[in-house]
Amino acid sequence: MKRPLSPTVRRRRLGRVLRALREEAGLKLDEAAKQSGIPRATLGKMETAELKRIRLADLDALASLYKRDDKSRRAMHQLAKDATQLGWWSNYKDVFGARALPDFEAEASFIRTYQAQVIPGLLQTAEYTRAVFMGTNAFDDDEIQRHVDARMERQRILASLRPPEYSAIIDEAALRRPAGGNSAMKEQLLHLIHMAARPHMTVHVLPFSAGMHAANLGGFQILDFPEPADPAIGYTETPTSILFVEGEDEIRRYDAMWREAHNAALTVAQSIDFIKEVIASLESEQ
Repeated sequence: MKRPLSPTVRRRRLGRVLRALREEAGLKLDEAAKQSGIPRATLGKMETAELKRIRLADLDALASLYKRDDKSRRAMHQLAKDATQLGWWSNYKDVFGARALPDFEAEASFIRTYQAQVIPGLLQTAEYTRAVFMGTNAFDDDEIQRHVDARMERQRILASLRPPEYSAIIDEAALRRPAGGNSAMKEQLLHLIHMAARPHMTVHVLPFSAGMHAANLGGFQILDFPEPADPAIGYTETPTSILFVEGEDEIRRYDAMWREAHNAALTVAQSIDFIKEVIASLESEQ
């Protein structure tokens, strides 16, 4: 399966290119807007990736102002066209909201996650996902199925032709908390072991014995991208909202938390043995 393009990532990249070219030309935003004939507000939104559809005529005006050659002009045109594509996640706005995590996962080269309460979404079985959303008591049966379908579709990225590197740190609590009954939980844990065997993936267990640690305030995800023009994204969610962070200081903090949690976690081999012990405990209860 070929990985889809991310319109948001392409739009962010184009915005950074436009800002860099303006600064290289020594122009303030007001000056560039006046000389290019583009409204200041429009140019500002182009640079901050807030404008979803960018007119090619405006890009041509900026390319001329910044004295760019035809190759550079064509590259900007392509980014603008890519930014208008709709990913599969656009069919699940009721699940993901206006700003969808799969939009960023689509082009990420490295995804790191820490989860304390549940198994990470990209590693969940359908039955486990269903049990998670049933447990919230916030969704009816149709809504739960929509979430299950969206999550299973989202997981296809790990089976793509060039999947991202993926590393998960899972707190022992998520492994011990049954979801959907012992049979469904056993299936979920066996699935974890299966996924951990893939060459581009690692799964680490953070046991209770590690005590307090840097990531004890809750789960989060960090997405890195292959292009230098695409800075890392941090992601976390609450029962009522989601938060994407892009600031360098915030990303450094997320990165430090993940590394410290990783250092406190079991090795991959130890983690697999630990998961097998949890499976054995479930079997002994049957």
